[in-house]
Amino acid sequence: MLEAKNIHKKYSDVEVLKGVDIKISKGEIVSIIGASGAGKSTLLHILGTLDKPDSGSISLNDIEVEKLSGKSLAKFRNDHIGFVFQFHHLLPEFTALENVCIPGWIGGKNKSNTENRAKELLDYLGLNKKFENKPGQLSGGEQQRVAVARALVNNPSIVLADEPTGNLDSTNANDLHQLFINLRGEFHQTFLIVTHNQDLAKKSDRILQMKDGKME
Repeated sequence: MLEAKNIHKKYSDVEVLKGVDIKISKGEIVSIIGASGAGKSTLLHILGTLDKPDSGSISLNDIEVEKLSGKSLAKFRNDHIGFVFQFHHLLPEFTALENVCIPGWIGGKNKSNTENRAKELLDYLGLNKKFENKPGQLSGGEQQRVAVARALVNNPSIVLADEPTGNLDSTNANDLHQLFINLRGEFHQTFLIVTHNQDLAKKSDRILQMKDGKME
């Protein structure tokens, strides 16, 4: 479903990615591990079209991503890719429900359908009584679950997660691990996760190791 070939990326004179290849199949949970500075987050940002490689090719659902630009690229990203980061990046002035709805609204989807989908996801994630709460009224674990719901609201092909448990205590981290597994079982959702958390990585279908800008 997702395939990247020979991805190179350099910042100034530092070569961060040195010819990375990766393939992800639909419904897989794949973790990328490695030391800080190995290039994991850079690769994830490139696969998520938040950054461009200097060379190489990326295809998602047989669409050649590197050939898209501008509004076409932004629409593709919003429609096909969900993101979960270490810091949830929820908008503090919006309710939990509104935060989840935002990608659907940005994509011009039916407002009522988007809201219903957001409510279903929040309910599934145990937040059915928190629709009207703003982020400041939610715990760290609840905020991260809202972020997961937001990543899923547009039914993306893949969810990219960058250190999703890095800001959570062990209990909430374990809950998030299980949540990813449940979402894969319930919705056949695909996940690519960058993590230092060995427990999360071990629960994945595959673990990929990065070192010095390459896959080992």
